[in-house]
Amino acid sequence: MLVGSRMSHPVIAINPETPIHDAIALFKKEHIRRAPVIKDGKLVGIVSETDLINASPSPVSTLSIWEMNYLLSKVTVKQVMSKKVLSVAEDTPIEEAARIMADNKIGGLPVLRGAKVVGIITETDLFKIFTELMGARDKGVRVTAILDNKPGELAKITKAVANAGGNFLAFGQFAGEDPSTQLITFKVTGLKKDEVKKAIWSIAKEVWDIRVS
Repeated sequence: MLVGSRMSHPVIAINPETPIHDAIALFKKEHIRRAPVIKDGKLVGIVSETDLINASPSPVSTLSIWEMNYLLSKVTVKQVMSKKVLSVAEDTPIEEAARIMADNKIGGLPVLRGAKVVGIITETDLFKIFTELMGARDKGVRVTAILDNKPGELAKITKAVANAGGNFLAFGQFAGEDPSTQLITFKVTGLKKDEVKKAIWSIAKEVWDIRVS
């Protein structure tokens, strides 16, 4: 899965000369929390809802509403935006975009086609992908188990479930508590909870959780 297939587009961009009062109104209207800042077709920054709020007068300020509006009209996006922008290309693997966002503690990345911004990939897009990967919207038997971290163990589990008549809706593999183990979470249909338990019990090192969800 590549970023280009799951990014939000067309992108809602903003001009660096836009007053933050107008930028806040745009964010509310479009229900967005960040936007790339584009000047003459080029990416020059990114601004978040937090950037705009932090630049606004405090609600407990002694300034009058007219004074606040006057001050806001003088502050533009270019004064509060982040100028060092991390971005990704359309053909970037989705997990690479997620790693960049996690490592840098950011909530979104502009997506480029050459030098042109063609979309944005955000934490919300990643959450949607995660719910799909884990079958969160589908009914089935969900299992979390520990396997030995050695070749063939995953094949044993999938074969056992398939031989019992189960159909996998989702399958995730994660690091175990130590290098000798791996944690798996999967969801299947076509079997009852006890039938899934019976199929995997002799293969899994531990079964942490098994439920219908």
